[in-house]
Amino acid sequence: MSEEPKIYGWCPGALRPMMSGDGLVLRIRVPLGRLSRAQARAVAALSQRYGNGILDLSSRANLQMRGLSEQDHAPLIAALQDLGLVDTDAATESRRNVLVAPFWSVGDQTHSLAQQLSEALIDATDLQLPGKFGFAVDTGPAPVLRQTAADIRIERTSDGLVLIADGADRGLAVTPATAAAEALSLARWFLDQGGAPDGRGRMQPLIARRAPPSAHGATLTAPAPQQHLGQVASGRLVGLEFGQITATSFAALAAQGALRLTPWRMLLVETTNDIQPLPDLILDATDPRLQVSACTGAPGCLQALSNTRDLARDLTPSVPPGRQLHVSGCAKGCAHPGVAPLTLTATGADTFNLIYHGTASDQPAHLNLSASQLRAAPDILTKGS
Repeated sequence: MSEEPKIYGWCPGALRPMMSGDGLVLRIRVPLGRLSRAQARAVAALSQRYGNGILDLSSRANLQMRGLSEQDHAPLIAALQDLGLVDTDAATESRRNVLVAPFWSVGDQTHSLAQQLSEALIDATDLQLPGKFGFAVDTGPAPVLRQTAADIRIERTSDGLVLIADGADRGLAVTPATAAAEALSLARWFLDQGGAPDGRGRMQPLIARRAPPSAHGATLTAPAPQQHLGQVASGRLVGLEFGQITATSFAALAAQGALRLTPWRMLLVETTNDIQPLPDLILDATDPRLQVSACTGAPGCLQALSNTRDLARDLTPSVPPGRQLHVSGCAKGCAHPGVAPLTLTATGADTFNLIYHGTASDQPAHLNLSASQLRAAPDILTKGS
């Protein structure tokens, strides 16, 4: 039986990094998810100076540096604070966990509400939420973040704005003037209802145990289709293999436009021009690598039981069109927390359970398949699925 992964109950931040197999992991919650060209180039230079020169996009559109040493943490934080990218203290950083739909324009409702909510959370020093508890501001014509983890959502309906407790099928009608305050009230309701025993917990399991507040009766809008690479109103979406890019390519991409982070392993480049090819970019919407997700794996992650990305690359050509493969180094499934059609979860060094239509911790259909077995007969992925 594989060893159970350690559940920390929080994710690394900038002021509270996490030790991993290749040094400290530092995660930047970029305000509004946008880096100016100058900020992006500076972050790339800092990654090369203090880290391993590789940047990752997280599943909540945060930017991650790896390979940092403890002695370099303080000067790196000072540099990031000078760039306006890091809060003054770890408690504020933890509360300001706001995911913003990347297609906003300056002054529109998503932009203004994200600013209001972030400021309200910074001021709410009494609010002691779990480390993973987060908010989403997603007020475009149709929600684009519905499949991304968030405990409290602000979306739009045909009648106006709605505040949603994650897992509920109805929400609370709010206005631009009340949305941020009501979001904080819902967070306090979550705590009052015992949603975070021992300081851990998420909204969805609470809603599964009980109904949302009685005032939540507004209907929700159907989500937008899955996002694809290419031109959108605010720029061009480009893909990253496993959400990873070298600092060199990141700086080169910033030369083509300001960068917005997304939770889809994509970057939104604020430009109407064609993007120049770079080694780490995926520009073709039919590229099969877009169908595969994989976590850092061993040895970079201390929780991972196996290398993941080499196997994921080798299996990519065998993933049928329209299907998704998730390769996870442990049962936590950090790279794809939700359900995937095909999931391989490491159970040991180069052995994996195969799960159909589930998460990395769900019941497997096949036990302890070796990496060499999967490479030799990749059709096993879809047999019986």
